[in-house]
Amino acid sequence: MTRTRSVSPKSIEACEDKRSDQRLLHKWTRYSSAKLEEVEETLLSALRKPFESLFVEVGQCVGTNDKIRTVALNRESDQIPVLLLHGLGAGVGLWVLNLDAIAEHRPMYAIDILGFGRSSHPKYDPDPVAAERQFVASIEAWRKAVGLKKMYILGHSMGGYLACSYTLSHPERVAGLILADPWGFMETPARIKRKYWIRILYRTARKMNFYPLTVVRMAGPTAAWILSRRRTDITSRFEAIVPDERIVADYLHLVNAQKPSGETGFCAIQKNFGWPINPMLRRVDQIDPTIPMTFIYGSESWIDFEAGKVTKEKRPASYVEVKIIDQASHHLYADFPEIFNQHVNDACFVYDKRINSAPNKVIELAEE
Repeated sequence: MTRTRSVSPKSIEACEDKRSDQRLLHKWTRYSSAKLEEVEETLLSALRKPFESLFVEVGQCVGTNDKIRTVALNRESDQIPVLLLHGLGAGVGLWVLNLDAIAEHRPMYAIDILGFGRSSHPKYDPDPVAAERQFVASIEAWRKAVGLKKMYILGHSMGGYLACSYTLSHPERVAGLILADPWGFMETPARIKRKYWIRILYRTARKMNFYPLTVVRMAGPTAAWILSRRRTDITSRFEAIVPDERIVADYLHLVNAQKPSGETGFCAIQKNFGWPINPMLRRVDQIDPTIPMTFIYGSESWIDFEAGKVTKEKRPASYVEVKIIDQASHHLYADFPEIFNQHVNDACFVYDKRINSAPNKVIELAEE
């Protein structure tokens, strides 16, 4: 595997973590940026294609000097690039089963969303509207720094929600959406609203600053061991490419052992333990009708795939496709990577064809 370095915009740096290699945010968590880098590199070493490992400076999006961790492949291609946005508690390393296949045909960028993984960890605004805007602003600042004019966005879970939110704000930058088991479309179910104790427990957790991944930090040095046994639905999927499945457990532990940052942003936009404050189905019909959308769901996922069908009804004049991968869970990209990658590439090919057949349609891929 060959690693290359970027030599263009000054806002893009070679991959060097500026934080102290051995600084521990809390002795109990045993977090080390050097260890996270090592584990991530072990995962990415499974890639067959050369890749660039970068930190992209995005300025004062949320903090004072934010940087977004980026992995890029096939940047020399003149096709429309794909940006990958992960879900809550994840990072670029979990896309390792998908990167080669998607980058086979076009430029591909995977980022640690600001506040997650090896990106900067600023404090998000607790207001739901402000926090969502900060997520969107960080993606737009990243796009400007990298110099992309147009892109397809592939978002998983929370990343799917943010992909749609970004598209609502910057439709001229999005050539197509691919939403993999997207979170945040549906309203809070009536059965949840009726349970008063859930609301009380949720408010208590918020007052105590108890975040979704607090339990990982509370587990301290035992967290990786617990994850290796309790989250085999994820760790076992990487057995073919990593020598030890504990590598994935270590990665999940280390990306979430840091101080909560992206989690605080997520908590600002959700309520009642995981339901969106401003569901995307309320707004999906406001997305530019010329932007195509493809939903990919796992048949065994906890995400309600009715959202894809409802979106199709709400956008009758638009291209909306719904794909379901049989026997796949919420982590469908790892459950059946070959099928998932084919769906993603097929969607991109369809989008390419639509763009190329459009009259007087010219797509500029890079900023001047």
